Amino acid sequence: MEEGLRERKKRETRQRIADVAMGLFMAKGFDNVTVAEVARAADVSVNTVFNYFGTKEDLFADRQDVVVDLPARVLRERQPGEGVVRAFRRDFLDAIAGRDWRYGLNQGSDVFAGIVAASPALVARTREIQEQRETALARALADELDAAPEDLSPRLVATQVLAATRLLGAYAADRMAAGEDWAGIEPDLRTQAERAFDLLESGLGDYGRRAPAAGASRASGGDDGDGDPEGDEQQGEGH
Repeated sequence: MEEGLRERKKRETRQRIADVAMGLFMAKGFDNVTVAEVARAADVSVNTVFNYFGTKEDLFADRQDVVVDLPARVLRERQPGEGVVRAFRRDFLDAIAGRDWRYGLNQGSDVFAGIVAASPALVARTREIQEQRETALARALADELDAAPEDLSPRLVATQVLAATRLLGAYAADRMAAGEDWAGIEPDLRTQAERAFDLLESGLGDYGRRAPAAGASRASGGDDGDGDPEGDEQQGEGH
């Protein structure tokens, strides 16, 4: 349905307020900016700000609904024959190539991360958003796979996949904050991403497996614990 004039003006006003607020947050820090300052800078009343944003944190997280839905969208749009991990691998690598904001790879994301880290209120809001993303993705997985209510698999998969993308995004942001150029960050980030998704896709069964202690096999006679390795071998051959 085509957007009407009233809806367009409301959308543009909301976006202008959010953009002005973000500019102030980036210049002064989130905790050092009041809603009244945002209203004055955007040339609207404080009541108007609260008509569009319920809290000051909402001004910062103005795209929260989009952010929460993004993982479920990746799931919905995966290609025929493509598993969940493979879909997120492809989406993350595409984001690297385009420096897309959806994984915090865009220019300025390090500044954004710094503002969050400096504000306890934003740290709490960010954790809340992360939990909402995991819940939304887990619910979408459970619905699509018709998982039983007691099946933890959808939540486990959602948590592991989104933890990987979050850590990869933080890795890039930390290096940007240290002053490194994207040309040097990108190939390393791509390598880290491939390694992370390889681990998720193949499973973690052998990761961190300790080598047997020297002589352990000889000391045990090389059996499986029943004291008769040769008898087991002969029985296996008989079957």
